[in-house]
Amino acid sequence: MAKKTPEQISYNMKQVKNKDSVIELALRKELWNRGLHYRKNVNRITGHPDIAFIGKKIAVFVDSEFWHGYDWEARKADFKSHQEFWVPKIERNMQRDQEVNEALKEQGWTVLRFWGKEIKKNVSGCADIVERAVKGMKKYKSIDLFAGIGGIRMGFDRAFGNEIETVFVSEWDEPAQKTYLANFKEPAEIAGDITKIDEADIPEFDICLAGFPCQAFSLAGRHMGFEDDYKGTCRGTLFLDVARICEKHKPRVIFCENVKGLTIHDKGRTFKIICKTFEDLGYKVFSKILNSKDFGVPQNRERIYIVAFRNDIAPETFEFPEKTDDTKRIRDIIEKEPVPAKYYLSEVYIETLRKHKARHEAKGHGFGYEIRDWDDIAGAIVCGGMGRERNLVIDKRQTELTPTTHIKGEINKEGIRKMTPREWARLQGFPDTFELPLADVHLYKQFGNSVTVNVIEAIACEIKKVLEHT
Repeated sequence: MAKKTPEQISYNMKQVKNKDSVIELALRKELWNRGLHYRKNVNRITGHPDIAFIGKKIAVFVDSEFWHGYDWEARKADFKSHQEFWVPKIERNMQRDQEVNEALKEQGWTVLRFWGKEIKKNVSGCADIVERAVKGMKKYKSIDLFAGIGGIRMGFDRAFGNEIETVFVSEWDEPAQKTYLANFKEPAEIAGDITKIDEADIPEFDICLAGFPCQAFSLAGRHMGFEDDYKGTCRGTLFLDVARICEKHKPRVIFCENVKGLTIHDKGRTFKIICKTFEDLGYKVFSKILNSKDFGVPQNRERIYIVAFRNDIAPETFEFPEKTDDTKRIRDIIEKEPVPAKYYLSEVYIETLRKHKARHEAKGHGFGYEIRDWDDIAGAIVCGGMGRERNLVIDKRQTELTPTTHIKGEINKEGIRKMTPREWARLQGFPDTFELPLADVHLYKQFGNSVTVNVIEAIACEIKKVLEHT
């Protein structure tokens, strides 16, 4: 048989049916049976989508593995003949698909693409994705426990975009509730004391977010006559509420953040009980200590992050994010304009701090105030003790130093001041659009207790990759 030329091959392939294929028909039938009415092969829409919901501006493409380059890097070497024809042709198709996606998105369309094998394997699951898009349904539902001012939620919202919806929030501190509600419109109400919430009253959810307090577990267990399951070992701790809620609802993922010392707290027993509890509930647990200074904020803040995947969807390994940006310095978060005089320390207070530091140094302790250079990074901001005094800066831009608050003595002439709440917000990765509705005393506490949003977002992006492949 004579060898076909590339032109003959191209002509023959054009005769292959590429519309109304069996796989396309299967997806259409599933959608139609759900009452989802669409247009098919609409030529006036960029890319001529196989299925289009014009009013909703949703375009659906069913891509064949051959023509659109499925697993292309691995497959393109499989072409043993006419490689010089097929490889550039399929790569042009792939490039065109990308251009179509970008053009449609610029026009305000949502683009959904499915491989034929995906539909063949699970047409119902593919139809679920289309239905959620058409009905404006979120792909994932989350709950926010020990929510604070919403730092963990903000990180997940950034990573998941419009695919996530927070259906329940719990936070007992009323000032924190006010800051949370000033920045998140849904849900409209925040539940208070989680210990008083029946797990059955919480809506179904896929992702549990929990920044629970670090508490000792060692007084429970057999030594006190309690049960040896988590209800006994976690008795009297707020972690118990995370466990009972997740036991009831079996979310896909549980995410927790805590202080670095959790791993050695109570000689390591606390951390071991947490991990064992999740494992007993049917989860595979991964954890890692990450430093905020590696994720685009100038703050030396080490925290442990725990990610638990339900066993039926758990990956063999979970890769926590690597460093993204360690170049930021304090000058990157400093207020652009001179700050009010109230943030400058009095001469009397500075002298008190110096004496306090000297006493501790004489005892061999490193405790005391610290003045940070603008080209340095901040220490971890915390809500108690010397939290503000450990991150003082020298800022001589303010020339009007008449005291506006009740202080002892005059304002110092060296330009020593506290960072402002907005600067603390920036150290934690909160955007300048984040509303600060309360007095400074509350805001310092809230940001000191909060999380670094950038780190949460980076981890949430990795979690999303796992969920997308389950």
